[in-house]
Amino acid sequence: MGVLDESYRVAWGDLEYMKGNMVEVLLSSLVGPLLYLLAFGFGVGSNMDDPQGYVTYIVPGIIALTTLSATFSTVSMKILVQRLFYMSFDELLLCPLHISSIILGKTIQGIVRALISCTILLIVGWLLSPAVAISPWIFILIIVSSLLFSLLGLLAGMLTNKTQKLTLFSSIVIVPMTFLCGTLFDSSALPEIAADIIYALPLTHVSAITRGIMLPDYSVDPISIVIVAAYIIALYAICYYMIKNNKC
Repeated sequence: MGVLDESYRVAWGDLEYMKGNMVEVLLSSLVGPLLYLLAFGFGVGSNMDDPQGYVTYIVPGIIALTTLSATFSTVSMKILVQRLFYMSFDELLLCPLHISSIILGKTIQGIVRALISCTILLIVGWLLSPAVAISPWIFILIIVSSLLFSLLGLLAGMLTNKTQKLTLFSSIVIVPMTFLCGTLFDSSALPEIAADIIYALPLTHVSAITRGIMLPDYSVDPISIVIVAAYIIALYAICYYMIKNNKC
């Protein structure tokens, strides 16, 4: 069997679970982003000189944010539970599978979940602000960025051995990224030291690329593409190393 075929077999159980609980999956993925859109777009935005312009500005940011929120918690918690309580992840490691198949297979659920959620949000965003552009490039970016954050979730799930530690990681890393990485406002408005730190985080560059694709007044910075690619390669390499050397 090839890597892609093996990856699908690894992902099959997770996809079947998602299929059987689609309503809950969609609600848990969409409630947060829609609340951000309503609270910031129409709440905070109503106090600005150009409310519609702000709604247009945050729609790409919320799409980028959803690729994080729809993937990280799902993948990381699934891996943690399968490792600590069901031992099914250990059984998976005993199977004659390519390591790449295990890594990709465990990220597929996050990618599919992000694609479905982001597609719905794209339609809602376009209805609220027709100025945003929807093109094939945005779906490619959703797949790439959700792969990045699924790999981050996989790594977090393999590194932590308690739900409290995973929650702590989310509080320290994921929550700050949610609000500060250019999703809802320009991160350059932050103090210089904070802005430099935020610039190094992946969601900052996913947000910038998303905005460059969807809004005519913005362009895609090649450096952001390189940084996103570097994160994917680095996270994949670390996950590969941990599985190969039985450190998870």
